[in-house]
Order: sequence, then structure tokens, then C-alpha cells
Amino acid sequence: MFSLTDYNYDLPEDRIAQRPADQREKSRLLCLRRETGELSHHRFCDLYDFLSPSDVLVINNTRVIPGRLTGKKDTGGKAEVLILDYGNRSDPSNPGSPAPERDLKCLIKASKRPKSGTLIFFDQGLKAEVTGFHNGIHTVKFSCAGDFENLLYRIGQVPLPPYIKREPERGSPCDDKTSYQTVYASQKGAIAAPTAGLHFSEELLEKIKSKGVRIVAITLHVGYGTFLPVRVSDIRDHRMHSEWYFIPKESADIINDAKADGRRVIAVGTTCVRTLEYAWGNEGNIVPGSGDCDLFIYPGYRFRVVDGMITNFHLPESTLLMLVSAFAGREKILSAYKEAIRKKYRFYSYGDAMFVG
Repeated sequence: MFSLTDYNYDLPEDRIAQRPADQREKSRLLCLRRETGELSHHRFCDLYDFLSPSDVLVINNTRVIPGRLTGKKDTGGKAEVLILDYGNRSDPSNPGSPAPERDLKCLIKASKRPKSGTLIFFDQGLKAEVTGFHNGIHTVKFSCAGDFENLLYRIGQVPLPPYIKREPERGSPCDDKTSYQTVYASQKGAIAAPTAGLHFSEELLEKIKSKGVRIVAITLHVGYGTFLPVRVSDIRDHRMHSEWYFIPKESADIINDAKADGRRVIAVGTTCVRTLEYAWGNEGNIVPGSGDCDLFIYPGYRFRVVDGMITNFHLPESTLLMLVSAFAGREKILSAYKEAIRKKYRFYSYGDAMFVG
């Protein structure tokens, strides 16, 4: 249960989705009953039938920024920059005024690691100076003639996961700037989408609301740690990278009322699961506010908030696979994955979904 190899499985490469479904809510949905291990096959729009009017559905409203930039160093070499901490601030309701400069943490891919003082030049007059380096992460000072954010959104690319073997697309039937984004995304700062939420359309959300389900938003800015492999043989030795979160008081109150009444809290995605479980305080309720979540959930964890979850299919030996295994049982999850492969479900970020309840 604690060996990394316990979370391995074989996935044919053609099961890794390279593009989103033609219609968000028409992706497939595998339903897993935790108590029995029973599986059933549906479309995502059928989620409506699995929800009760008394349920609370928790969504992550983080928004992926186009934080992948390609430029040239002052020496002429190519440099690819990935912004990591764009959205980390204490009050998301007060983002600040437009600014021509921004100091940010970044990953930089180049033939040689750039030293402090190195300049990198991008399109449309955007410039960056490397000012520091620590634990593989560079501190970079960006500057431009106008508003940095407006320029970033013009020239930056969506940082698609490494298993999507194509460049980000714009203006095609698959425009990643919109398709790799939930319809309710509002708080800028993630480098990866909370992909379980990609299946919701605005129409499906309205239909769910009309049933009486309360939909509440929290924020967790998905960080680059989501793509890092577990490198220890005993998963208990793994340490999670922290990610910034914010839970509004109104959302916390609705969730706390549901728990007090014995009503279900359904989390959309592993990001919501970790945030809610991390924010559960000593007094037995969700504590509103912001902070850095580094909770690692693996089998043996006792869930205190989440009663059901919507999630995609995750990579072998990943912390996300360990989380869903903690929730439903490792054997049941791996059995469900085996059935999903047999039934030709699509896997990973642009793939199909599971409802585990």
C-alpha cells in the first residue's frame, strides 16, 4: 500500500487524450460506488442524476494563465520561461492596478542555466532579468512599456501538460486558451487546469442549480508540482509542493452547514479535495481564509469533509492516483482503471471523468 509500484498500471499511449471532447458535458463518466466497487458507464451530463438537492458541489475557480513564454537570452540562445506564482496574493478580490513590472518565480529551460543579471527578450517589447536562483527556481523581473498582464495575455501560451504531444492551438476547433479552462474560471494564477471541472458546461451547471444543489467556489492555484513524479520508493517519504489557496467565508459557511446537517459535500477535482481537507480546523469545521496547502493524501488518510468526488483518470504512480485510492480503495480504483482502459475511455487532462461516491 505504501510502495510506489503499488500505484503503477499499463496505459496504451492511444488512450492519452490529446484534445478535448467536442462538447464538454458529452465526455464519458465512469461511476464507482465506494462501498461495493460497482461500476456503471454514463455521459458526464448524467452527473445530474447522481446529485441530490441537499448536496453541496465545490468547484475550484482558478484560472490558467498563458504563462509559457519563449524568448532569447542576451547571448542569443533560446530560453523558455514558465511563470509559477502569478496568482499568489492574500486577497484575490484586490488584484492591484496595472503595472509595467512584475517580480515572479519561474522555471527556465535553456541550453545553460542563466545566471543572475541575464536578460531575456520576448515579443512586443517584453523583457526579463534573472535576479536569483534557488532550488531549481529562478526569480525573474519582467518589464515592458505598458501593462504586463495585458501583454502576457497577448503573447503567452497555455502551458499544456507534457503528455500532450502538440503545441498549444489558437483559433481552431481546439483553442487551448478556452478549452483548457473551466467555464467558471475567474481567479488568475494556475499553471494547470483543475481538469475535473473541464467537463462542466454553463448549461449543465444551471441545470444542477435548478435541482437545488448548492454550488460554491474556492480557489487553489495549481502549481508545477502537479507534474513532478514521485521519486521515492516508499510514498510516505514524498513531500508535496505547496499551492496557494483561498476559501471565502460564504463558501466555508455553506460547507460547514452541510456537514453539520449530515448532507453530502461533493468535490470537483483533487484540488478541491486537498484544499477542503487541509482547511478543516481543530474545531471541526472549514476555516475560511488563504494559505499554502501542502497536504499529501494517500491510503490510510481519514477524510473529514469530502463525501464524493468528480475526478479525471490520473497518471501511474502519481500523487493524484494515490489520493483517489485513499478515497475509494486502491484495489477498487485500479480495477476501475482497468475497466476504463478496456472500454476505451480517454485519460488525463483532456480525458473522461469518474464520479466516486
